[in-house]
Amino acid sequence: MVKIKLRDEFIKLGQALKAANLVETGVDAKNAIQEGLVSVNGEVDVRRGRKLFCGDIVDYNGEQIKIEN
Repeated sequence: MVKIKLRDEFIKLGQALKAANLVETGVDAKNAIQEGLVSVNGEVDVRRGRKLFCGDIVDYNGEQIKIEN
């Protein structure tokens, strides 16, 4: 599990995928999200701008990201 510490109140879903090095570019993040390959807290979310807060868990390609303060 990759842990991302928040610098602000939230991080956007596409940014989190990049920060965790699960995708190389913003375009890769956008495509993965729009294809329904990413879930947040167990539910597929197709919004690249989805705001993630402390405690959220993102699943993508067999990897998990946990958002922390």
